[in-house]
Amino acid sequence: MRKTRASFSKSDRLCGVKAVGELFMRGKTIIVPPLKVIYRVLPEDDRFHPARVLFSVPKKQFRRAVDRNLIRRRLREAWRLNLMPLTERMTGSGRRIELAIIWNAQEIKSYQITEKCVREIIERLTHLKY
Repeated sequence: MRKTRASFSKSDRLCGVKAVGELFMRGKTIIVPPLKVIYRVLPEDDRFHPARVLFSVPKKQFRRAVDRNLIRRRLREAWRLNLMPLTERMTGSGRRIELAIIWNAQEIKSYQITEKCVREIIERLTHLKY
């Protein structure tokens, strides 16, 4: 299902009121400052991608949409470039994962810091016991 090159398509995104609601009600949390991750591991389903993600930057912390969009773009790019180990692990284990990545800092961090945090999140999720 996953192409060999890194991409971030519609099927990679977590959307839908029911799916997002279930994730926030039943999900577990990992905190890697400045990010908070809520995740849920589910049985494999051919209709869905092995790792679906939602990115959130609170309007309360960043009033200007330009700032929120910048952070979201950086998160998506870091996710896209570093996703492969997690998808391979999920595909191999017969499971899939849904997660929400929420920005928790009061200021905009550099792309390098953002990517480092996303890599750490992927590393932790890859080595979880299911």
